[in-house]
Amino acid sequence: MSKIFITGIGTDVGKTVVAAIVTESLNADYWKPIQSGLEETDKATISTLLSNTITTIHPEAYRLVTPMSPHKAAQIDGVTIDLDKVIRPDTENTLVIEGAGGLLVPLNDKDTIVDLIMPEDKVILVSSGYLGSINHTLLSAALLKSKGLNCVGVIYNHVDLDGTIEVIEKMTGLNTLGHISREEEINASVVEKYALKFQKALKAL
Repeated sequence: MSKIFITGIGTDVGKTVVAAIVTESLNADYWKPIQSGLEETDKATISTLLSNTITTIHPEAYRLVTPMSPHKAAQIDGVTIDLDKVIRPDTENTLVIEGAGGLLVPLNDKDTIVDLIMPEDKVILVSSGYLGSINHTLLSAALLKSKGLNCVGVIYNHVDLDGTIEVIEKMTGLNTLGHISREEEINASVVEKYALKFQKALKAL
């Protein structure tokens, strides 16, 4: 089945919310390969945001105690992240995989998040609307392209519709899969709303 890798242009751009929306929209399984910090894990957050009864949330390959960048958290915890031990869950369902931070977040002395992405994965890039986000989006798209990876589109989170999306579309050629507005609260009903709104675009991937 399909593997969809959710990555972001940086930290705190809304990857987990987007992962929840994509997972809910496709009734997919969810997997966070590497988690830093034991409180408020993304896996736990995802479990509160889903409404369907089909999704399986798979355990992390590495669950690090220290809430820092994976390479630093692993160092503090006395662990070395080995990509050969990051084994994908065995499932017949579509699998949504959520990365950590941006594409070049270090995992160890030589590997970064982008090295977790497989050639057959469908990559969704999450962009957000802060000063510098256009540059970070273009850089992320360029890196994915240089690696020969299949970025199927961008989901924008909290991006003011002032031409930002249009210039990114023109300069990258990437489709816009959806836009998440500023919500007072992110909960299961909000995730379900966007899951339905984005469903046509996501099912066409």
